Amino acid sequence: MSTPTARKHTALPKAQTLIEALPWLTRHRGKTVVIKFGGNAMVDEELKAAFAQDVVFLHHAGLRPVVVHGGGPQISKALDRHGIVSEFKAGLRVTTEDAMDVVRMVLAGQVQRELVGLLNQHGPLAVGLTGEDAHTITATKHQPRIEGELVDIGRVGEITEIDTGAIEALLADGRIPVVSSIARSQDDGHVYNVNADTAAAALAAALDAETLMVLTDVEGLYEDWPNSDEVISRLTATELEKLLPELASGMVPKMEGCLHAVRNGVETARVIDGRVQHSILLEIFTDEGIGTMVVPDHGNSTTDTEGES
Repeated sequence: MSTPTARKHTALPKAQTLIEALPWLTRHRGKTVVIKFGGNAMVDEELKAAFAQDVVFLHHAGLRPVVVHGGGPQISKALDRHGIVSEFKAGLRVTTEDAMDVVRMVLAGQVQRELVGLLNQHGPLAVGLTGEDAHTITATKHQPRIEGELVDIGRVGEITEIDTGAIEALLADGRIPVVSSIARSQDDGHVYNVNADTAAAALAAALDAETLMVLTDVEGLYEDWPNSDEVISRLTATELEKLLPELASGMVPKMEGCLHAVRNGVETARVIDGRVQHSILLEIFTDEGIGTMVVPDHGNSTTDTEGES
């Protein structure tokens, strides 16, 4: 049988962890945090459950989390089942009319439903919507330039407008909005598949969020990949802009999103490893932090030091 002294010593680290979180709780209370859910965290059951716990913790700690998601792996599987070939150009999925029907079904009817369900295991909190709802995300047809020529990749959208009314109403009602990265058309009556990293960044800027967090399958932005696995813990918008041409294609939309966010009023943008359970809490509520943090060129003293490794 353990003695009271032994029990005190066992509990002490828990108390120290809570105390360490206190200044971060004070700093972030009432602030909006936009989280892009993606990567391995979307397909691993334990990681999905841990992600839901993190988001609910943020909510109960007084923050206002907004979740934005895509669903690349799930879309690819569904397209295969429907006999539709997955093709990518300029890092974006070529989305035919038939493919768009599948994308819409998977994002709004499968991925979003599962995530809302996981969050709502902890209470009546999450509400799902897509960019189509209440004109939340409006887009026009995006045609990337490949080798100097514009290329038609189908129903892939470029965001032209954000209306935060529905999301703000949900936040004011104490809910957690879960947004699928589908957009209404600005000009042709269609719906568009939009990159979820881009959508999250645009929403973070429009919501005047304190932080954008992008979950990935890497530790962060590497200093000199593949020659080194040293992660850059912090960099400014200008420093990131200089690095963009050298980045691997998969990191480009994530880091472009971070750049857009901090240049449009978001205090910090972070790329964090979604393969680590509770990575969101580690990034926001501990002194060490994980991943890579991007700050504006003239950040203030709190955001300059927050979450550095």
